[in-house]
Amino acid sequence: MEHLEIYNRLRETFGEEKILDHVITGDEKKGWRDPFILVKTEALVEIARFLRDDEALGFDVLHCITAVDWPDYFESVYHLYSMKHRHRVILKARAPREDPRFPSVVPVWPAANWHEREEYDLVGVKYDGHPNLTRILLPDEWEGHPLRKDYVMPDHDRLREIGL
Repeated sequence: MEHLEIYNRLRETFGEEKILDHVITGDEKKGWRDPFILVKTEALVEIARFLRDDEALGFDVLHCITAVDWPDYFESVYHLYSMKHRHRVILKARAPREDPRFPSVVPVWPAANWHEREEYDLVGVKYDGHPNLTRILLPDEWEGHPLRKDYVMPDHDRLREIGL
C-alpha cells in the first residue's frame, strides 16, 4: 500500500481532528525527506493499534522511535513496517516545548520500551504510561538531556564527579 492510500485510510477512519497532515514528497529545505503522517498526540495509541491490527495495514514492526527538538515544539517520530504487506509508514506527533509528553506505545509494540527510554534520556521527552521510564544510556546523576538544542555540556570537574 502506498503512502497516500495509508493516509486516506486513516483520514476515513479517524477524521481530520486526529489525522492532522501528511507530506508525500518531502521538503529538503525543511529537512523532510521521507513521506510521513502527522497525527494528534492524544490519538497516537489509538491510531497505532489500528495500524497494527487492521488486516489491510498490518504494521507489526516498529523499527525505531526518535525525538526531534524543533524551535517551537518536540516531535516523536515512529518508523513502522508491515512484514506481511511489505509497506512502511512514518508517523509523527508533536508536543509543546514547555511539557514534551507523548503517550507510550509500549502496549502496542513492546519494542518501543527501549526506544522511549532512549528518547527520554537523551532528549528529555516523557512517554506517559511507560512501564519503566528511566535513563538507559547516561548515569542517573547526569543533569539534563544532551540532544536538546539548549543543552550546555557540563565542565570537566562535574564529569569527574559522576565518574566519567
